[in-house]
Amino acid sequence: MLDFLLCDDNNIILSKLEKMLNSIFTKKCFEAQVVLSTTNPNTVINYIKTHTVNVFILDIDLKSKISGLDLAEIIRKKDKNTYIIFLTGHLEYSLVAYKYKTFDYLPKPITIERLENTITRLFEDVIDSKIKFVKFDNSKTLIRQDTIQYIQKDGMKLIFYTDTKKYELYGSFRKILPNLPKQFIQCHKSYIVNLEKITDINMCNNTIFLNNNENSKCYIGPKYKNQLLEVFDNGNISC
Repeated sequence: MLDFLLCDDNNIILSKLEKMLNSIFTKKCFEAQVVLSTTNPNTVINYIKTHTVNVFILDIDLKSKISGLDLAEIIRKKDKNTYIIFLTGHLEYSLVAYKYKTFDYLPKPITIERLENTITRLFEDVIDSKIKFVKFDNSKTLIRQDTIQYIQKDGMKLIFYTDTKKYELYGSFRKILPNLPKQFIQCHKSYIVNLEKITDINMCNNTIFLNNNENSKCYIGPKYKNQLLEVFDNGNISC
């Protein structure tokens, strides 16, 4: 699932853009959603402090002290891999916009054909990327791998716990492990952990803590303890 955030100074354009995006998502069977649509750049800044966004579509001239270019600079400092698409009626901004590793530039008025072409290319880029995203369900479900803390098996379901939300899919560890990068390791019959998210291991109660959060944790099974300790050689192990 890709999360989209939209920011434009015109509510009518925002509404039209969101409708066009939802139409494209449905038509192409893209796993995506618009999580925020706003005219206020400060709302964007506050939102990304606690949420991960995969795609930003930003108007350059927001009729504010904060422009779309300013937002892009703030976004890039936080996340170098997120996608940024600019829209504007001012053609002179187009060259400047690419400074921020822009995926595309859409001149106004936006047509659904032009937007569909851009979103289709974006999904193709995501699917081709083996570094940034983990792909499941024949590539229909996409999760940023650097946001995954751990994966829990619950019956026939797999629950992906990320930095900001959780995803539930049907599947098995046997099928997903080959698709996961090498920093993911099975630590329990019911858990796969992202080694890069581990901040502490308590060997007394076989508990792994993630992202310095006592509420974010998974467990170590006896069968997997030695394997985990072999690969995790830089952690803070406490007892």
